[in-house]
Amino acid sequence: MTGEGMFKDVYTVMNKWGSNHGVVSYGHIGGDLITLASMLRIPVSMHNVPDERVYRPSAWTAFGEMEPVGADYRACRTFGPLYK
Repeated sequence: MTGEGMFKDVYTVMNKWGSNHGVVSYGHIGGDLITLASMLRIPVSMHNVPDERVYRPSAWTAFGEMEPVGADYRACRTFGPLYK
């Protein structure tokens, strides 16, 4: 919990969590998992990884650089799944 935004408290996290899955790991690999998700075209709706540790393909900026979560969904919808 960070005390602000989506991670203000436990209730806020559970209220905003829109997915039916999650990634929980030990260590500092969250940025790598978000990068992998973008490569596989899986949008990420919530994370607590600092912006400087998140890499998304440069094409993602065309879908809304100022709002990365929405850009994730728009880019993944536009490019379609990598594997079917």
